[in-house]
Amino acid sequence: MLLPAGETIEEIASRFSWEVPEFFNIGKAVSDDWAAREPDRICLEHFNPDSAPDRLSYDGLARRSNALARGLRSLGVERGDRVALMLPQGFETAIAHVAIYKLGAIAVPLALLFGVEAVDHRLSASGARVLVTTPGGVEKIAAIRERLADLRAIVVADGDEGAKGVSDDVVGFVELEKAHPDTPVAVETRADDPGLMIFTSGTTGPPKGALHGHRVLIGHIPGVQTHHEFIPQPGDKLWTPADWAWAGGLLNVLLPGLLLGVPVVSSQAQKFDPELAYRIMAEMKVRNAFIPPTALRIMRSVADPLSRHRLDLRTVGSGGEALGRETYEWAQKVLGLTINEFYGQTECNLVLSSSARLGVSRGGAIGKRVPGHEVAVIDDQGNVVPDGTSGQIAVRRPDPVMFLGYWQNEAATEAKFIGDWMVTGDQGVRDAEGYFSFFGRDDDVITSSGYRIGPGEIEDCLTGHPAVALAAVVGKPDPVRTEIVKAYIVVKPDIKPDAELTVSVREWVKTRLSAHEYPREIEFVDSLPLTTTGKVIRRILRDQAVAEADAATST
Repeated sequence: MLLPAGETIEEIASRFSWEVPEFFNIGKAVSDDWAAREPDRICLEHFNPDSAPDRLSYDGLARRSNALARGLRSLGVERGDRVALMLPQGFETAIAHVAIYKLGAIAVPLALLFGVEAVDHRLSASGARVLVTTPGGVEKIAAIRERLADLRAIVVADGDEGAKGVSDDVVGFVELEKAHPDTPVAVETRADDPGLMIFTSGTTGPPKGALHGHRVLIGHIPGVQTHHEFIPQPGDKLWTPADWAWAGGLLNVLLPGLLLGVPVVSSQAQKFDPELAYRIMAEMKVRNAFIPPTALRIMRSVADPLSRHRLDLRTVGSGGEALGRETYEWAQKVLGLTINEFYGQTECNLVLSSSARLGVSRGGAIGKRVPGHEVAVIDDQGNVVPDGTSGQIAVRRPDPVMFLGYWQNEAATEAKFIGDWMVTGDQGVRDAEGYFSFFGRDDDVITSSGYRIGPGEIEDCLTGHPAVALAAVVGKPDPVRTEIVKAYIVVKPDIKPDAELTVSVREWVKTRLSAHEYPREIEFVDSLPLTTTGKVIRRILRDQAVAEADAATST
């Protein structure tokens, strides 16, 4: 599972082979196995803004998750049942995940920021038997509780106060723990047995539950070790602002950290605050961070951050959307390190990565294949295209990090494959040196005057403008050019958006990219629509642009 030593990623890949045992349980591997060897070893640290951090040992994680597992079993949870978690980062979230895996049940992480309709769909589609959440989560689902026929009980964390006097099927988290012994729970699972269901963002149709086996954690380790440059190293400590309900937060940080014996830092902050991010990394002595590109762009807006925050970062990884050259170069100049960009999807994560230590690093590129994964750019018939030719990024099965399929949706699962290639829906290109570059989702690519334009490069260029904080680019229907490039821009504080700035932004792109890529239309906005994981929801902006074009045509 761990990467062998080597000087280049190609050398390491040639010596790497998967060692996936027949039997493997995520819960046991990340808690009990460590507790048996080093019970006092710290596995979790929680940042408290007004007091000293809380710490949890592997022995504490093992015992508390054992007790909670027995508590969940008393509520009727059996092997294969789905248990949803709608919680912020914190000890209870990790404990609940581990308990669910130990039971052989299936964890269904949900973002605490989801609205009622989003929660309703995911709870109903998964058939969740139990929901573990906060008092606020209980209030959120109150209006839909009666129609959640499969939901038998709700476990309330955050001090248990939210459980008092609500209803007979609501119980406190700590109360449930204390009512049961903390002796080991013996449920044997195969590596291919389902253990985790993460819903996709639903760019096409309603969100689908991507079902993963316990082996998914083993499949993530080479990728984590690549962009965190042979983690674990002495003093390593992981943190991410990403929600642990997202594959990025859960499978890139929390679970790999627990498995590798690297302490993981948590914070209950639900809205990204760049000053707080710097403070957490400094005060908690974070050595390894996963920070999504949008969060890094927001951090760029903080002037001279290292004058107030003493950082000791060893590695920073970033993924989920294109990082871009501007942010890549900013990190080298301001943070003093190279961001290692990586790539994957909920269905098949961490298959491409950068690693400055191995010499795999290039601004504007995702990186190269992670050892153990076969990734290529293919055409619509599943043929691998020559280097330098654009196509769809795809991953060949079998692969331990790849999903088992979409929950109760065989048709969607079949449509995800062309032969043995799992298609990502992401347009990209590979060069002769093996570097992959990402253009955008199939439906994000803009067709203008015969050119196919990826929005990522333009957005990256725009955020390099001294007045621009954030930017999103979409195609707007046009009777002459098929589509024109339209940019939605959030300016930095104290900047006045006006006609002069519009001209300046256009010229900025024209001179740095190409005349056919500059935004012919610019709209200054107060904010951009973002997912709970910090990605720009271009679909909303695209729909808005289409509606504008339709309205103009009809007048």
